[in-house]
Amino acid sequence: MKDYLVKAITSGGMFRAYAVNGHQMVADAQVKHDTWSASSAALGRTMIGSTLLAASVDKNGAAITVKINGGGPVGQILVDADSHGHVKGYISEPHVHLPLNKFHKIDVAQAVGINGGLEVNKILENGDPYTSSVPLASGEIGDDFTYYLAQSEQIPSAVGVSVFVNEDNSIGAAGGYLVQVLPGATDEAIDNLTKRMKEMPMLSELLLKEQSPEDILNLLFGEDNLKFLTTEPVEFYCNCSKDKFRNDLVGIPVDQLKEILTEDGKIDVVCNFCQSKYHYDEAD
Repeated sequence: MKDYLVKAITSGGMFRAYAVNGHQMVADAQVKHDTWSASSAALGRTMIGSTLLAASVDKNGAAITVKINGGGPVGQILVDADSHGHVKGYISEPHVHLPLNKFHKIDVAQAVGINGGLEVNKILENGDPYTSSVPLASGEIGDDFTYYLAQSEQIPSAVGVSVFVNEDNSIGAAGGYLVQVLPGATDEAIDNLTKRMKEMPMLSELLLKEQSPEDILNLLFGEDNLKFLTTEPVEFYCNCSKDKFRNDLVGIPVDQLKEILTEDGKIDVVCNFCQSKYHYDEAD
């Protein structure tokens, strides 16, 4: 199944919903950063959550930046995502593997920690930058995005994200959903949705069975209760280039550049997001 995101609205106009399959996107990140199980799950869940968040709050195509740092062993997670389905991210400590939690699942909460926050940076429609942050709710990532949307965007929401990591650290599945309550939603409708969420199989099980984003939303709302609006591809995409990093080098004092060249004869720059390497010689 290809990676893509689907947008939908319930027939009664009470809920807006998004779902995404991001298996290859997260697999690409795992390979680029050589992440181990706990780091893979933490980074992958943040990438899925950021993809959903960008689709819901970004209207002008500019990237949002999500930073999560809970003081846990994986350190800081940073992800850029835009409403065109382009996502990139990295994690400070890629080589983290922890014992499974009491549910025999990867202990993402322990890996991320809860002594910190989730921060979102975005560009408003008028071009002004906007930053908002909230304390981490659990470190499980999905709960943290849910809390962010309720506190900072003032939108009651439910976010589910999941990444299944194989024994060899490769990614077996990755995806998630975002449901937002719209004005006019009744208490009965909200209660029914909450009940369906509790009764549906685990998200990781659905993804491993290759249930599509549409299948997942149909489980939440029922096949006759949704109007699907658009589908959009998503991918790990980094727009770095030698020219862009050259602009960063311009900001380094000339004396420091000369010192580096004297010692090494060259300057090598590595992109944090995609690990691409750029070489600058004396002529550059």
